[in-house]
Amino acid sequence: MEVNPALDDFILGLARSPCPRICFVPTASGDNENYVVRFYKRFSTAQCRPTHLELFRRSVTDLAAFARDQDIIFVGGGNTANMLAVWRLHEFDDALRGALEAGTVLAGISAGSICWFEQGPTDSFGPDLKPLAGLGFLPGSNCPHYDGEPKRRPAYHAQVLAGMQAGYAADDGVALHFVDGSLADVVSSRPGANAYRVEAVGGQIVETPIAARRVGEIEP
Repeated sequence: MEVNPALDDFILGLARSPCPRICFVPTASGDNENYVVRFYKRFSTAQCRPTHLELFRRSVTDLAAFARDQDIIFVGGGNTANMLAVWRLHEFDDALRGALEAGTVLAGISAGSICWFEQGPTDSFGPDLKPLAGLGFLPGSNCPHYDGEPKRRPAYHAQVLAGMQAGYAADDGVALHFVDGSLADVVSSRPGANAYRVEAVGGQIVETPIAARRVGEIEP
């Protein structure tokens, strides 16, 4: 849900339905009501059927069936560690795995990007970025906001050198599209924004740019 909706449109285009059911999961923000309103403001005008899932004020009894019924599950940003703890308490992590296996597209921004991988740097515990274990649906590590937050790049480099698994970093406005656990496409809504493969080789960081395919145009 960015100012330029190009990435949102790209995600909608990945669904198995021409008018997909898309569910927003705002757990990382504590189910912030303003965040939910922004979701509906964006997607209520798109060719889709939007809904959302709150876990702090949970009303859905069968989370596994609910998740499988969605064509897209879109996870918002916020505190990744708190989000994962709440998901595990409600067994929503298992529901998400079942939805993925049933063909649901899993997507998200910030916390909603890190969570799918085995590891990633997070500011969930304070201003300093710390390593965090994710759900492990995707192999390796992930670092969003690579060019948007000055601490991200050096922290990710340091953590990979210290033993975090190699992985992928993404500038703001860049989406990594994985299919069956492998990177299939990289798209960007910003000129000059890219993704990167980041790994430790011989005690040094090797950062390999991955050119992103442009989608949409930025308003002047």
